[in-house]
Amino acid sequence: MKVLFDTSVLVAGLVESHPMHAVAFPWLEKAKGGEIELLVSTHTVAEIYAVLTALPLQPRITPSVARLLIDEIIKTSVAQVELSASDYEGVVSRLAELGVPGGSIYDALIAWAAEKSGADQLLTLNERHFHRVWPEYRDRVTRPS
Repeated sequence: MKVLFDTSVLVAGLVESHPMHAVAFPWLEKAKGGEIELLVSTHTVAEIYAVLTALPLQPRITPSVARLLIDEIIKTSVAQVELSASDYEGVVSRLAELGVPGGSIYDALIAWAAEKSGADQLLTLNERHFHRVWPEYRDRVTRPS
């Protein structure tokens, strides 16, 4: 089964003190064990870096530690889904048609990567965000449990 991981699940799985670590981490373990094919959008790699280095933790996650954590994800990941300039243009057009403003663009880019890759599931802690930007595939949006 091909599962594209949202940033929210990856961060929760990587950070032990995260309140959702216990539900996210087993999914990373499934990927390491080959039970599922973990997909990551190249856009998500940038988001993970931004979130990890901004978390209000003590001690803070430094940029170099964030890079090491991202390297672990990439090594576990079977496939990174790259988005082209035309993918970005298409997502902007789609959100304009749906009337969806603002920061939802970031979720829409991840949803597009899931669609582009043929993912069976998009794993997220923010299901409603993805239902809004990817309504025709709402049945593929899953919360880790």
